[in-house]
Amino acid sequence: MAPFTYSRLSHLLRTSVNKAAASRTATEIKRGPACCLHFTRCQRSADSNLQERQKQQMARGLPKQKPITGVKQVIVVASGKGGVGKSTTAVNLALGLMANDATKSVGLLDADVYGPSIPKLMNLKGNPELTDNNLMIPLTNYGIPCMSMGFLVEDVAPIVWRGLMVMSAIEKMLRQVDWGSLDYLVIDMPPGTGDVQLSITQNIPIAGAVIVSTPQDIALLDARRGAEMFKKVNVPVICVLGLVQNMSVFQCPNCNHQTHIFGSDGARQLAITLGVELLGDVPLHLNIREMSDRGQPVVISSPDSSEAEAYRKVASAVVQRIKEVNT
Repeated sequence: MAPFTYSRLSHLLRTSVNKAAASRTATEIKRGPACCLHFTRCQRSADSNLQERQKQQMARGLPKQKPITGVKQVIVVASGKGGVGKSTTAVNLALGLMANDATKSVGLLDADVYGPSIPKLMNLKGNPELTDNNLMIPLTNYGIPCMSMGFLVEDVAPIVWRGLMVMSAIEKMLRQVDWGSLDYLVIDMPPGTGDVQLSITQNIPIAGAVIVSTPQDIALLDARRGAEMFKKVNVPVICVLGLVQNMSVFQCPNCNHQTHIFGSDGARQLAITLGVELLGDVPLHLNIREMSDRGQPVVISSPDSSEAEAYRKVASAVVQRIKEVNT
């Protein structure tokens, strides 16, 4: 089996993007007058049902959601902004799902093309091999198969791609990976509400979205934007399983005094406002940071700790919410 490298992926993506651009240009030239005529007619129309018809046309224009081969349920972990611990939460959520039920198989997809964190957090390096069917084989650690752009580039190498190439890369990581049989695929989304989020939520069926935020007001503002995004892209509101309040409290290791560095219960109040669940609180703890930097997530490295228990509780709450959604 040959390794799948960054240069090979770049060549494939540029080829596909150029073909798509040529096809789109030809279509625009061919259909230009008809589009103008349609636009003119719409302007002149006084039909009171115009808005409803436009909504129906937009719905028909959305891509059809197609399941990922071998994957039963997809859980996306999102945030409105970076730096709130989303990737660390995604990793420990995946491990927590498996720790709570050893019969379940869980995979992890790093959809943050520009800033992949999963290789570091999961202590994985190397290029994925290819099967005879040209499917990428995920790299595995702690029993979790993982796929990330970080496997195709050096640690400090920037990925300088425009939107179309990024979208093509996401499509390949979704559709051209040999995931085997998974009960859950946890997708670590990039921060914000851009092209990648839209592409994933509109192209694959999602069991639920987990929004990660700190209690800080500015983080909560962006977290709300992240939650609202799932409403805008025709993902049902109930698909937002809930919020995780990360870095909720710091407890001094010497005197056990608790300090709410980023504020108190901000995510809990936001969950009430949005009408969703608060899935759990994760403390601001030195052990989480140290173990993450070593590529040894706390659910694995410190299973008896209170911080690992917090992640397992979040995983249990996620599974419970998915069951409630499906009943």
